[in-house]
Amino acid sequence: MVQVLSRWFHRYFSDPQAVFLAMLLVGSVTILMTMGGILAPLLASIVIAYLLEGLVRNLQQWRIPRIPAVIIVYSCFLAFLVFVLVILLPLLSNQLTQLFQDLPNKLTRWQELLMTLPERYPGFISSEQVDSLLNSIRVGLRSVGQIALSYSIASLGVIIMLMVYSVLVPFLVFFLLKDKDIIIAWVLSFLPQNRHAASQLWKEMDAQIGNYVRGKVYEIFIVGIATYIPFAILEMNYASLLSVLVGLSVIVPYIGAVVVTIPVVVVGYFQWGLNSEFIWAMSAYTVIQFIDGNIIVPLLFSEAVNLHPVAIIVAVLVFGGLWGFWGVFFAIPLATLVKALLIAWPRMPDREDKRHTDSLY
Repeated sequence: MVQVLSRWFHRYFSDPQAVFLAMLLVGSVTILMTMGGILAPLLASIVIAYLLEGLVRNLQQWRIPRIPAVIIVYSCFLAFLVFVLVILLPLLSNQLTQLFQDLPNKLTRWQELLMTLPERYPGFISSEQVDSLLNSIRVGLRSVGQIALSYSIASLGVIIMLMVYSVLVPFLVFFLLKDKDIIIAWVLSFLPQNRHAASQLWKEMDAQIGNYVRGKVYEIFIVGIATYIPFAILEMNYASLLSVLVGLSVIVPYIGAVVVTIPVVVVGYFQWGLNSEFIWAMSAYTVIQFIDGNIIVPLLFSEAVNLHPVAIIVAVLVFGGLWGFWGVFFAIPLATLVKALLIAWPRMPDREDKRHTDSLY
């Protein structure tokens, strides 16, 4: 057993660059786990600056100097931020409040519908099963109400945090964009000169993660706006709230589309029943999901590394459990990073493998 462990350690950790990679990974994860809450504004700013960097590069390809390109992109970012804070968030808050106010009436209609099921299908559904389902729904709604109450009680803290983020994050984003080369050079000055493996890994992952994250942001906007248009035309209740949910659902492949379909169908059914408006709304929603999966995703992520669906789901569970929303958002690029890291990890040839290879010649 000791010889097996010794041979494994020699193969994967004899190279100094492998040791440096291991130390870098352990240090990064330790900082995120222990100081993630404190550094949250900085981490959010780095993510936003990373997203905006692609737009800056595009403008530079059109022969626009970097500083004017940064100013143009940053101005658009500030305009979007004002739109979110002044228009979108109040609208979503009002629709969410209205949804909670309408829940009792919807629950009553749902209860009346469920109570007719034992009469229609006596051989499949019993009154006891319906009562058990209704009790489960009441318990779930009570839990949601308690969560909403706790958030309302802590609303002062949320408002303060929002104010801090709305001031601090734009400030950090501007300087991360403007002084990108200076900051990167300062960070690299603390790292060893011999970091070829880490540099190669970063160059590969910079393209992969950058393309994926920017493509995912574009997909969120495209799907959200495309969903809002038919919902608004049909005057569907909570159109803005549902469109935002549908847009954000693309963050989690497979699972997100299934989960967000439930509120879309429920809201549409309670508003219209099984009439033509409901059919039109569900048809439009189905077409958007089909176009997203078969046209938008292949166009935006044609260069992305293929991952097995099981690997994607495991990555969402693991990184989402560790880092919440950002862990879910970056689950696939992080899984891609792990895959690339395993492939590119410096390793020494195993002695037994080497002897076996030599014996063949």
